[in-house]
Amino acid sequence: MDKRYLLTSRQMADFVADGFLRFDAFIPDEINREAMREIDEEQIPRGYERQGQPLSGLWPDSRGFGALFRLPQVQGIIHSLVGPDPLYDHHAFHRVSPRHEEGQVWHADNIIDPRSAFDIQLFYYPHDTPREMGGTMFLPGSHLRRIHESDIGRYQNFTGQVPIVCKAGTVAVGHHGIWHCAQPNRTEQMRYMFKLRLNPTVRQRLLWNTDDLDAPEIHSSLFRNHKWYGNEDRLEYAQRIKLWRFLTGDEQFDSHYWLTRVENNPERVAAASAAA
Repeated sequence: MDKRYLLTSRQMADFVADGFLRFDAFIPDEINREAMREIDEEQIPRGYERQGQPLSGLWPDSRGFGALFRLPQVQGIIHSLVGPDPLYDHHAFHRVSPRHEEGQVWHADNIIDPRSAFDIQLFYYPHDTPREMGGTMFLPGSHLRRIHESDIGRYQNFTGQVPIVCKAGTVAVGHHGIWHCAQPNRTEQMRYMFKLRLNPTVRQRLLWNTDDLDAPEIHSSLFRNHKWYGNEDRLEYAQRIKLWRFLTGDEQFDSHYWLTRVENNPERVAAASAAA
């Protein structure tokens, strides 16, 4: 993999802190048009019998979705997060009709999942998606809160929530635990979105372009404070430290002694005093 297509350490730190990355107007228009045609003509059928197959073997003749995932810049994102030869988990097409006033409840697309290893989900928007068209709402920094699917469905809005308002060809890639929900479509146009989940097949360690691994801004990116945490921000920082250690292999990485302190569990028995 040519490292110019790989994510940087700064981007990886943003992913650890926010749980997703977005790449605006990332896909060429001809692929966007073909992708919408393939959705309308049902040329990319859902099939759970494909689960666990290599992504590289799927949709070889597709000029839309297949071509999208063969782009080197998309392969670089995938490689940086889940490595070479990821496995297909599932995909879904979301076509939301004009004047569809109902949105989804907040949810995460997973059961409670305690792994350090993670899957990714790619959200692809093949046409311009203005705010009134809805799109997807993400909650930055929610991905390390272990929940089961719609456990959070009773909530309405969060401080810092981010709607995907974007140009055609935008791609967002999220940790499998990211909280999100679809928004109402208040326009006269059909809204399209494609989502694909991928599983890693290798240890997710230093898979990106690490030239800037020691850059000073990495720390500030990792410990960005999403205000909806309230007084629980340090709990989230501890989870991010664990994930950064997992990704880099640096088991000594810490900040403000937060994780080192709680890991201090000595086993050494104190020597008996001379008087005894």
